Amino acid sequence: MAPYHIRKYQESDAKEVVELFCAGMTEHASATFRHLLRLPQTLVLLLGGPFTLLLVSGSWLLALMASLALVTALKLLAKYPWTEYIAMTLNTDMSDITKMYLSEQGSYFWVAESEGQVVGTVGCLPSKDSTMERKQLELLHLSVASEHRGQGMAKALVRLVLQFARDQGYSEVVLTTGAVQYSAVGLYQSLGFQKVHEFFLTMSCRLVDLSAIRFIYHLPSPQVCQA
Repeated sequence: MAPYHIRKYQESDAKEVVELFCAGMTEHASATFRHLLRLPQTLVLLLGGPFTLLLVSGSWLLALMASLALVTALKLLAKYPWTEYIAMTLNTDMSDITKMYLSEQGSYFWVAESEGQVVGTVGCLPSKDSTMERKQLELLHLSVASEHRGQGMAKALVRLVLQFARDQGYSEVVLTTGAVQYSAVGLYQSLGFQKVHEFFLTMSCRLVDLSAIRFIYHLPSPQVCQA
């Protein structure tokens, strides 16, 4: 595997960053679909619907077609929250990364590059919940290309955000990730992030039981660091 290096985002990276972000989000649709299939109400629908149709019509063909139609509908339903999130993000903070992340002190955006290609990203912005007493930095858009996973890149990118937060005087780093993003959840927990609460971001997420997890990392105060 080719080595990588992490650097500041540049305008010329925009296309590759967006493509990496979209690919990373879209791949979670499969995990969401599998999660959806395990729900009791889904099993009732998949088994009960075609069986009822079979009893009423007496046609195995109609029952089979109904099963296929339901599975197809569930796949589309599982993909929709991620499509919705991509559209929202590309119209908000990732519509102009330089303006949103690099125009003011206290925020930043990095890319990991390998052989001239962007293969990893992470950004951070002051949290909307930040206060004078609890100065919070929000970690956003951690993504690593599938062929470059297993190199410790994601861990390095998160640690970079934690160090940036320390240098900028933040007291906490927060982030939100999907409950079906199992590797991300494991990564954050291994680095010392603590789960705050679990909730649904949108109605479409609630519909497919796709919860989001809020994590927090408490940074030591400057006095503790000096000690």
